[in-house]
Amino acid sequence: LEDLQDAFDFCFKVHYQPGQERNRDPEYIQELQTLQAKLQNLDRQRRGVLAQMQQLLGRSETLQELLQQELGNWRLRQQHLCLGAPGDANLRPLETWFTELGQGLFQLRQLLRMLNDLRQKVTYERDPLVAETPLLEQRLQEQLTHLLKSAFVVEQQPSTPNAGKRPLVLRTGSKFSARARLLVKLHDRNHRMEAKIHIDRWAPPLPETPPDRPRGFRRFNILTSSSKTLLAGDSPQEGLICDFQYLDGGLGVAGGSGPSGDRGATSWQGPLVVTEELHLITFTLAYAYCGLELELETTTLPFVIISNNNQLSSAWASILWFNMLSSDPK
Repeated sequence: LEDLQDAFDFCFKVHYQPGQERNRDPEYIQELQTLQAKLQNLDRQRRGVLAQMQQLLGRSETLQELLQQELGNWRLRQQHLCLGAPGDANLRPLETWFTELGQGLFQLRQLLRMLNDLRQKVTYERDPLVAETPLLEQRLQEQLTHLLKSAFVVEQQPSTPNAGKRPLVLRTGSKFSARARLLVKLHDRNHRMEAKIHIDRWAPPLPETPPDRPRGFRRFNILTSSSKTLLAGDSPQEGLICDFQYLDGGLGVAGGSGPSGDRGATSWQGPLVVTEELHLITFTLAYAYCGLELELETTTLPFVIISNNNQLSSAWASILWFNMLSSDPK
């Protein structure tokens, strides 16, 4: 396209000299016909490239639908694994497919930028680049955004080192860990991608209660580092991960004037007993690559934070009930 465009542009500047005295010149008329043929060929080639891009975006949409189904199946397997069921939650195949699709979409994005550059140099009446390129850019942007937002997942649900088969029951004052992974292994090494962790970022509003009965939800704060840089693994086979280890969930009170220092459930006057309060960890990531910047977010499965082992069975019952009855953590 660039070669065709340069040839047309050169001929246009050399031969196109409008004027009444030249309009009767047979040689000039022949030059105009040759110039018109070059423009028609350029227009035909531009339309052909745009049609190929439309076809590729249609294929990528189909592929992305299949990947979303596979990702949903993986989430279900992971949920069952957390409940003690056998299975495999390996993310390597999904990571390969997500990365390949991301590379293809970013390559199309670069080609669209090049087409825009060509349009800035040479354009004409009914230029297909003027009408179709913005629509292709919007469609491509939507696909990339959807792919990247779904590619940020929780690889390891919150668990303590000795959790055994019950990873979603944590204890106050005990260390726990969680890990998020970006399945699209594309990142700008010159840009620091920071991941942050929040507990109960989307907490529900507090209920109205009489002043003589202070109520509130327990709020657990991250006492250790709540942000990390997303890094590639130690080996080329590993992906982009943010591994939060040795986290400590400190106890606070959201609303009311309840016992902020209390780490037990006996004297708590919240709307729920502690073993029924489900909490969420939210990971956020400031993603940037090839000029595209997005805020990505993913959440863990709901978990319960207890203060002593007597609450373990009740907390595990809450986890079981949720996972058997709901598929939306929020």
